[in-house]
Amino acid sequence: MVKGSAGRNAEKQISEYSLSGFPIPVKPARMNEQHPEVTDLGRSGVVAIVGRTNVGKSTLLNHLVEEKVSIVSDTVQTTRNVIRAILAEKRGQLVFLDTPGVHKAEGELGKNLNKAARSAVQGVDAILLVLDASAKPAMEDDGWFRRITREEVPVIVALNKSDRRYSCADQYREMWDEVKADRASDKEVSWMEVSALQGDQMPELLTALFETVPEGEPLFPDDILTDYPRKLNIADVIREKYFQRLEQELPHALAIWVEDIDEQEKKWTVEVAVMVERHSQKGIVIGNKGRLIKWVREQAEKELYEMYGVRFKLKLWVKVEKNWRKNFWILKKLGYA
Repeated sequence: MVKGSAGRNAEKQISEYSLSGFPIPVKPARMNEQHPEVTDLGRSGVVAIVGRTNVGKSTLLNHLVEEKVSIVSDTVQTTRNVIRAILAEKRGQLVFLDTPGVHKAEGELGKNLNKAARSAVQGVDAILLVLDASAKPAMEDDGWFRRITREEVPVIVALNKSDRRYSCADQYREMWDEVKADRASDKEVSWMEVSALQGDQMPELLTALFETVPEGEPLFPDDILTDYPRKLNIADVIREKYFQRLEQELPHALAIWVEDIDEQEKKWTVEVAVMVERHSQKGIVIGNKGRLIKWVREQAEKELYEMYGVRFKLKLWVKVEKNWRKNFWILKKLGYA
């Protein structure tokens, strides 16, 4: 049994965010070399990583767990699901929730992403609020500050991208002071200046997180990296490849749905629908003479092999679903509602 507040909070999160699927196991090298002394009892808790869109939450998460569990790009709304990643080592276990970035919502998809992000702070043991220190504070940052004044759990504020020349760290601290005064709050937070991309202050941030969560038994087996459903993970890898090439041209009208996985001993064959909203968008995702969809397939197969240790054969076809972002049942199937 899991004991203490960490266990109770974790059970609530597991209930709220559990999706059927198969976990990604930790690679042997990660367990043997990076975290060799996993203990049965140490510190254990659930940490929600929150913040507005495109501040580097997924990059930070991937750096902390030393594996890629969340897709990364410069395009907003890259993360569309609440992804749970597990870090187990000699100090204990941290269960991270990587959430969609809060942004000015347009349509049902945007509203659902914002709802998922805001609800992620409920029932956790600690909150890691990530801010973009290289850009001026925005309305969404003010909203997060106001939200965390209501939370009783510890909060660490990570001023990310601190390696860049221009810093707005002082402006964020001033905004926090103004929010506290406006809400008559005595909430205290811990501040850290980090760079997820360069790895600056990552060990110190990890130490602070372990010191923040309570003592307790591990919440998951030590050999599991994430319980993110396999179909959604494969879809995310494919979607990331499109984001890398299309940038701002199409991404928000693009969705990936894994129809079927045929798991053979030496190779997995995966049927994948690449969904767009209009017929005019089909040519964009296919590319000139099919070059783009071929590149996406090859790059995704390579990355999935590195993740799962088995060869992949992806069969991609383009499917037009008019206004899928407004269709509740499609959003639900994709895990966005």
